[in-house]
Amino acid sequence: MLTISVSSDHAGYELRRKIADHLIELGYTVNEHGAVSATEAQSYVSAGKEAALDVSEGRADRGIVVCGTGIGISIVCNKVHGIRCALCTDEYMARMSRQHNDANVLALGARVVGYGLALSIVDSFLAEPFESGGRHQVRVNEIAEQENEYFRK
Repeated sequence: MLTISVSSDHAGYELRRKIADHLIELGYTVNEHGAVSATEAQSYVSAGKEAALDVSEGRADRGIVVCGTGIGISIVCNKVHGIRCALCTDEYMARMSRQHNDANVLALGARVVGYGLALSIVDSFLAEPFESGGRHQVRVNEIAEQENEYFRK
């Protein structure tokens, strides 16, 4: 079973806890980071970085990050080498992010999606394989090459 790193700022705390509990019930190993409550301020920057590093450095197979909108935390994750973080608001986006882009981190907005939809998006993201080979593999390779070129500078 996969290891999933989940993290959030304070705005995403309640949703993150529901996601973590859901994943544990399904048998996943969960690395949990970020806010300790919904009321104690926690930056989405440090929260996103923790989960992204777990994935980038091999401590987790996938990541799921949550902030109020999902925007800030997804931007942070995409700054980490090797991360392809997709902000998704429905199951179709989650499936396509995996199938076409080999996304390895899912971002959600706690103020954008409700609990039921969020769990369905998570399930879709984790169940969908990447269509390796062909045009999608070419694009993912191009992303990696561009990233590697940037990091060499």
